[in-house]
Amino acid sequence: MNEQRLLVDAEEGVGTITLNRPEAMNAFADGMRESLLEALEAFAENKAIRCVVITGAGKAFCAGGDIVSMAALQDANDTEVVEDRMNRAARVIQTMRRMPQPVIAAINGAAAGGGMNLALACDIRLASERAIFAESFVKIGLVPDWGGFSLLPQLVGTAKAMELMMLGDRFDATEAMRLGLLNHVYPHDEFAANVSAFAQRIAAGPPKTLARIKEGVYLGARESLADCLAYEYRVQRQVFLDEDAREGMRAFIEKRPPVFGSGN
Repeated sequence: MNEQRLLVDAEEGVGTITLNRPEAMNAFADGMRESLLEALEAFAENKAIRCVVITGAGKAFCAGGDIVSMAALQDANDTEVVEDRMNRAARVIQTMRRMPQPVIAAINGAAAGGGMNLALACDIRLASERAIFAESFVKIGLVPDWGGFSLLPQLVGTAKAMELMMLGDRFDATEAMRLGLLNHVYPHDEFAANVSAFAQRIAAGPPKTLARIKEGVYLGARESLADCLAYEYRVQRQVFLDEDAREGMRAFIEKRPPVFGSGN
């Protein structure tokens, strides 16, 4: 793993992945997609990690692909590298959706192109008031990737997704919040503290239950009510006798905060 361009940390049940190329607004250089995938896969298998945060170093979250690198590939008439990069990006997105832990995008600054869609693929999005967004692919003659064609219309509808993708205009955190892209916007000076507090609240929850909630929400977004009812029936029976459900009910009766995850 390239520790210089991707920083990985774990503390008190929260795994943090920081894109660390601030001089290029954390645009993806060769090796970063692979490192991001490795970090996500490692966290997914680690039961001590109860929540994952993805953020960027410096003033940006992620500017997407490295345009200088892409221009060099155009000069060489090379699409093989582009195809490989897109395949790895797809694996990143699929891993984020399949892993049991909730994944939070901590959008500290600009999120453009693939960087914006990486944020959209996260389960929860928290933004600094200084965050800027853009589906900027069209500005360089490209179509959205990193799952954008699926992710954005689900959140804002097809008409607004068309506008954002066809114009590629920048918009701020206030507009992103109005569009339903964000869960919360925080003052920039308090952003890190608020993200940490939010992630700790998630990490304190019952891990198996949170994993089933994540799975159920995405199932509900694409399947029928009957499918969701069947899912609820099957999963509620599974978690009902789990130690976390026992702990939650004991804590409620005893009027104390529950301590989840000790039996996982």
